[in-house]
Amino acid sequence: MQSNLYPSTHTRCCFSWNPDKPQIPTPKILKHKLKTSIISPGVSTSLKTSLNFGEEKFNKQQEETTLPFYLPVSVRKSDNHSRYIWDGKDLKLVSVDGNAFSISDFDSNFEDTVHKLVRICVSAIRNFFLPREVSRNYLEYVKWKFVHRVSSSALQVLATQAMLRAIGIGNSRSLPLAAGLNWVLKDGLGRLCRCIYTASLASSFDTNLKRVRFCTSVLFSLSIGVELLTPVFPQYFLMLASIANIAKQISLACYLATSTAVHRSFAIADNLGEVSAKGQIQTVCFDNLGLTLAATLNILSANNPRLQAGLPFVMYPVFSVLDLFGIYQGLKHVHLQTLTKDRLNIIISTWIQQGFVPSPEEVSKQEGIGLSWSRGREPWSIRIGCLNPRRCTAKLSVMTMQSLNSEDFYFLSPESLTSELKRNQEYGVLLSLRDGAETTDVIRGILHASYVRKGIEACGSSGAVLKQWFNLVEDGKRLTEQNLSFLYEQMLSLGWACKNILLSTQEQVRYSFIAD
Repeated sequence: MQSNLYPSTHTRCCFSWNPDKPQIPTPKILKHKLKTSIISPGVSTSLKTSLNFGEEKFNKQQEETTLPFYLPVSVRKSDNHSRYIWDGKDLKLVSVDGNAFSISDFDSNFEDTVHKLVRICVSAIRNFFLPREVSRNYLEYVKWKFVHRVSSSALQVLATQAMLRAIGIGNSRSLPLAAGLNWVLKDGLGRLCRCIYTASLASSFDTNLKRVRFCTSVLFSLSIGVELLTPVFPQYFLMLASIANIAKQISLACYLATSTAVHRSFAIADNLGEVSAKGQIQTVCFDNLGLTLAATLNILSANNPRLQAGLPFVMYPVFSVLDLFGIYQGLKHVHLQTLTKDRLNIIISTWIQQGFVPSPEEVSKQEGIGLSWSRGREPWSIRIGCLNPRRCTAKLSVMTMQSLNSEDFYFLSPESLTSELKRNQEYGVLLSLRDGAETTDVIRGILHASYVRKGIEACGSSGAVLKQWFNLVEDGKRLTEQNLSFLYEQMLSLGWACKNILLSTQEQVRYSFIAD
């Protein structure tokens, strides 16, 4: 049915807008190919009432509201918060957080304007150095990274200065060709060893990230000390410089290999690119501060040749301690969400003993940097790998393998951790994974081994454990099937990356099931 308001298809409605008048668009009837009026007075009044309803409502709102007034829409960009405002003529976007100012503000209120300017500068510096969305522990990490990078950069300046003195740069007796050849040789040897190291320890960058990162930082500090010795023993320059450069190249390889994982742990909004870019900006700025600090120390000691020659040896222990302390504290604030065997062992042990799944931050505090000498060997520790005939209990291992079927993707077996000649034998639990085992199978296997280890605590002696081994395995399997799904859901809810489990090269060894 055709509406009475639009009796002809030759009429259409559009809006005309006058920018000089603060009214909203008013409707205007356009007629095509009409010779006479087609709208009666009654209908015309109805049409005007219908089309002007929005304008009258808006004008009434303007009369009731004091102009200008804020609209219920705001925009937030980084730390700047703005809101739309209507002044009766123009639509504007103004700051509502006090960060906007003009030159005229200095005359009206100088003190408040200075405070406002300081807030703007601090906000700009923060946006320059820090990503927008990161985890709450990121700022602590950056603080210790500052200490680490400044100290490290200053050390490198002092070491380079010592090496240049060792090869005779600035000395009338220097041989430029020999000096350049030695420099090229030590760089070439360092890069070759860097390739060998990276290829041999590739998986350790994932499974033992913090430990490898800290150990290579110690190696870097020692390499600086070796470089400082080159002026003392200039005849051994090539040997000392090559050893130092090898250590530095290994440290650099570890830093580059682990940086992505560290940055990913802070990128809570999947903004890995932004976090990495800000990390590079921080590194450049902190390194330049270290260069400035070292240059300042050299300038202050320029008038005293003996002091300048001994300056690297005096400052080396100070900067080395600050460097290692900074990297150690910074790594403590890196909370990795990826799963390894050690982290999964902490998660499951806490869940079995205390009844809850720990968060990545809690696990990070327990695992620390992962230095092997800082923690002793726990009884009946869990190892993932293949069965070693020299360490296994032969009869139990044979019976275990004979009981396997095509549905099993792992098996558990006790193994000896000490020599047979020792009176007090120490044992562990071996988790051997089958080829084709998935992430859930690995979690199931470690959960199963943990329940077996809990049952071992009630058995007492190792001999009693070996006698009741198969009963312990059956009881642990039953508990595992009951609680695996609940454990998995709890881990996902806390942000653990359960899609993959990072295993070392030894832990990636698999067995294949051969059916008769």
